[in-house]
Amino acid sequence: MNIETAKRLETVEEYYFSSKLREVRGLVAAGKPVLNMAIGSPDLDPPKTVVQAIQDAVTVNGAHKYQSYQGLPELREAISDFYSKKYQVSLNPENEILPLMGSKEGIMHISLAYLNEGDEVLVPNPGYPTYTSVTNLVGATPVFYDLIENNGWEPDFHSLSKMDLSKVKIMWVNYPNMPTGASGSVELYEKMIDFAKKHSILLVKDNPYSFILNDSPISILSIKGAKEVALELNSLSKTFNMAGWRVGMVSGSADKIEAILKVKSNMDSGMFQGIQRGAIAALRISDDWYDKMNAIYKERRVLIWRLASLLGCSYDQTAKGMFVWAKLPKGIDAIEFIDNILYKNDVFIAPGDIFGSNGKGYIRFSLCVSKENIKEAIKRLQVTA
Repeated sequence: MNIETAKRLETVEEYYFSSKLREVRGLVAAGKPVLNMAIGSPDLDPPKTVVQAIQDAVTVNGAHKYQSYQGLPELREAISDFYSKKYQVSLNPENEILPLMGSKEGIMHISLAYLNEGDEVLVPNPGYPTYTSVTNLVGATPVFYDLIENNGWEPDFHSLSKMDLSKVKIMWVNYPNMPTGASGSVELYEKMIDFAKKHSILLVKDNPYSFILNDSPISILSIKGAKEVALELNSLSKTFNMAGWRVGMVSGSADKIEAILKVKSNMDSGMFQGIQRGAIAALRISDDWYDKMNAIYKERRVLIWRLASLLGCSYDQTAKGMFVWAKLPKGIDAIEFIDNILYKNDVFIAPGDIFGSNGKGYIRFSLCVSKENIKEAIKRLQVTA
């Protein structure tokens, strides 16, 4: 019997890394010593106090019951304190914060809460592919806006304002930017807020890379008037090496959080209390944690720069976050280039094409690779350079 799938599946493809990693696993199973330098999945451990917190929480009376859709009050208070200390942003833990099972979940929840079929969504090009796929899945239409190197990987608001924006409901922004590493700035966020107010657009800033090789973390909610038009997604995945724990949050005005909660409360039954306790411990960690983590990433980045140079690439040494975005020599196709390296040298690098048409001619390296493995990749590629 052939049971047809929903029409919405015709608008999306399997996530690139889902299919490509399956291929990589097959190569590894066949005995190939593949070094994965493409995925931003932290290889470092979370803080020990965080692991201890979840272990302790497992035996607490009531830990295994259904939890609140809004998360523990203590977790929302910890998020509020974190935003106050790190971003100088005041958030009411009662109604301006909603814990999430990872910020990726929040992209879907926000889209379901605000988008109708036929609405349009401004999506960065290059950008995180999930913005596009979720927009398609809910029946809205992605409208791509250009981020280019000559403009510092920032939106051109002059060009955007000339477009027909009458159907645009949401604009996705992400700084420090993935994949390019552009840092963002107070001036940029002020322009975003003004643009969103002028065109009645919900601005959603995705902010998971604030503390990775970035001395000046900024929340868009710190900008005057931001709560009128903006939400911010954040995550513990990169900052505290807790990607598999699936802990994130969305923050903003009470009315917007209430709308998202209507969706979320119909899609899950709350986050395991032990994970919430671990998240609380992470959010209260001392500043030494960030310094030690970034010291490791700095050492790795120097080696990645060396590897990128070996491949003839150029790159921005002021970029932030846990990736190195590198430009290939003119005329080289990134997908063919990385496949050639994968099959000949057993090194997997992400092609820029998967992040949008403006990613063509670029490749992306992850810093979630040990120094030893980066050195091994350099050795392998020096042989054929």
